[in-house]
Amino acid sequence: MIVGIGTDLIVIDRFRDMLQRRPGLAERLLTPLERTLSIESQAARFSAKEAFAKALGSPGGMRWLDCEVVKNDDGVPRFVNTGTVAARVAELGVGRIHLSISHDGGFATTMVVCEA
Repeated sequence: MIVGIGTDLIVIDRFRDMLQRRPGLAERLLTPLERTLSIESQAARFSAKEAFAKALGSPGGMRWLDCEVVKNDDGVPRFVNTGTVAARVAELGVGRIHLSISHDGGFATTMVVCEA
């Protein structure tokens, strides 16, 4: 059963400008590993977190750093959840999370489907 669906779209240049205008913002949004990636991949990771939050019902109190986007050995992206995000996933009974990420032409887009 589908518990939630979330999508997001980010303009990569706008994301870059936001990070430059607000020192320390990257440290609040992206994990240390995510911050080592290209700006395109960073924007895509943040877009994935936004889509995931929407799929989880956008509850207040979730921390961005409690969710990290990693790739498996085949390059397929997935979430690693801890703390507040893991608690929300458990609360909703989410057993499977589907994540699709793409970035091209100055945009990053993602889709997340949560299943129970």
